[in-house]
This record gives sequence, C-alpha cells and structure tokens, in this order.
Amino acid sequence: MVEGFRVLHLVRPFLSFLPEVQTADRKVPFREKVIYTVIPLFIFLVCSQLPLYGMHSTTGADPFNWMRFILASNRGTVMELGITPIVTSGLVMQLLAGSKIIEVDNNVWEDRALLNGAQKLLGILVAVGEAVAYVLSGMYGSVGQLGVGNTILIIIQLCFGGIIVICLDELLRKGYGLVSGVKLYLENNRPMSL
Repeated sequence: MVEGFRVLHLVRPFLSFLPEVQTADRKVPFREKVIYTVIPLFIFLVCSQLPLYGMHSTTGADPFNWMRFILASNRGTVMELGITPIVTSGLVMQLLAGSKIIEVDNNVWEDRALLNGAQKLLGILVAVGEAVAYVLSGMYGSVGQLGVGNTILIIIQLCFGGIIVICLDELLRKGYGLVSGVKLYLENNRPMSL
C-alpha cells in the first residue's frame, strides 16, 4: 500500500540534525536514576545563575516577573526562557495531533519518532523566536546600545539554554530519570516560604 503525503514527513530531513538522547536499552537501576536526575537538575540550577554575557541592563520592571515561577526561568541568565520551549512545542503538537490536523498513529514507531522530532524542532524554533523577541524588545538594553555582536551573542546564549532544557528533559523522559524535566525544574524553582 502506498502512503500519501503527510505533514509529519516534512520533519524527516531535520531528524539527523536534531540532538537526541537514546532510549534506555536496559532497566536503569535506581541509584543511576538518582544520578541521572541530580545531574540535569544541577546543570539547570547552574545555568539559572549564569548571567548572559553582553547584556547592558536588567534593571527596571520585569514584565514577566509574575510568570517566572510558572516558566521556571530566571531573569538575565542563560535560563531566561525556562521551560517555555518544551511546554509551548508540546502544547502545539498535542493540539495539532488531537484535532487531527496532523495524522499520527501512536501504534507506529515511526510516527511517534516523527512527532517527537517535530516537537523538538518546534521547541528549538520557539527558543529562537523567543530569544529574538526578548532581545529586540529591549529587555537587555536597546539594540543600538548592545551592538550587532552582543545582540547575536545574547540570542545564541538564549537558544543554547533552550536546547539544553530540551535535551535534559528528553534525557529524563527516556527512562534515565525519576521524573520529567519539566516537573523537576518547576519543583526546584518554587519560591521559598517561611
């Protein structure tokens, strides 16, 4: 039977370029799962404290202050975007698949791989779009003050942070961790109460 054109097949050429974590091919022991959970958390927390190089200012009102807890983000750091690339791409892909705009047969391995690849590609595109929007909106100083070099450098750092979050979440979801990355990052981004 010859299969017709499907939207998910547009993702196939990009799969070889996307970073991927292989699914655990064995049962990962509990101790290893703890280590695989602690290391991504440590990387996320370090990146949440690592300031962006090249920005001029983060003083003044933070337009996303009320959303920082929900997004697991930290202003002026590599984790400025937080989990928004993962959440946005997952939500969009689930809406498209659930409303049958794109055809996905979850019983077919290739369809699941293409859907995951499409979600990851969309997550990277969301990170790039958000990074450009953040910089062009003047969150780190006006583009004229920053200059072309610093503007591009900040965008690259934000995109790199988004890709790190996507890969760490994938590592935890593919059988290596105890919980998903989104849940882990949200739990550790909760404000301390007295």
